[in-house]
Amino acid sequence: MTDRELDGQVALVTGGGRGIGASIARELAAAGARVAVSARTLEQVEEVARETGGIAVVADVADRAAVEAMVERVESELGPIDLLVANAGRNAREQRAWEVDPREWWNVFEVNVLGVYLCCRAVMPGMLDRGRGRIVITGSGAAYLPHSGSTAYSASKAAVWRFGNVLADQLEGRIPVFVISPGLVRTEMTKAAPDDAPWTPPELAPRVVRALASGQADALTGRYIHAEHDDIDDLIARADEIAERDLNAIRLQR
Repeated sequence: MTDRELDGQVALVTGGGRGIGASIARELAAAGARVAVSARTLEQVEEVARETGGIAVVADVADRAAVEAMVERVESELGPIDLLVANAGRNAREQRAWEVDPREWWNVFEVNVLGVYLCCRAVMPGMLDRGRGRIVITGSGAAYLPHSGSTAYSASKAAVWRFGNVLADQLEGRIPVFVISPGLVRTEMTKAAPDDAPWTPPELAPRVVRALASGQADALTGRYIHAEHDDIDDLIARADEIAERDLNAIRLQR
């Protein structure tokens, strides 16, 4: 990849005020993209926007009207959105499913699943009309790893994977859709994890998103890409084999 391979692209990164989302926004800006960062906390997104030379938008991704207004503002100020990074998400401090407040449990789904759907729904018509665009959804190993903790978070990320996978089928040949796992990165959301956990270097997920935004990996649409365990250049080189053998997918095996 060149230093400015994303020149001219407009990217919207939700959950971009801190952690993985902020790192992705910085990486995309460094590659030349014009970046809008969205989150619910004004101070956080304003700080990232200043760093990246982009714009800050406060929005709740679980609110349809807020999402549609967010997309309208981004496109009016920066231009048509070329890349959506649907990264906003939350976890629940849950030990046992029968003890958590049902409203708290369901809100995880509202943010992690409904929020992804609403953001994708808001950008897809424009992308289809223009005949270009890409969508990257932040998944999680919690979708498939055993003993991954919260029932709300794990189930929501499993749903996000299936949403992204089916959406890629619906948009095949038109808009590439990817679901990535950033790995276990030290963020506010993972602060409860022990120091000796298998931490993932924080720069890996942003590099993967940058590669996906460049268009080099479009043949991998619908695939599940792990920022730490998958070498994106290797996946690109083996795209035909991956499709033929149905690799990088979460499937039932008999």
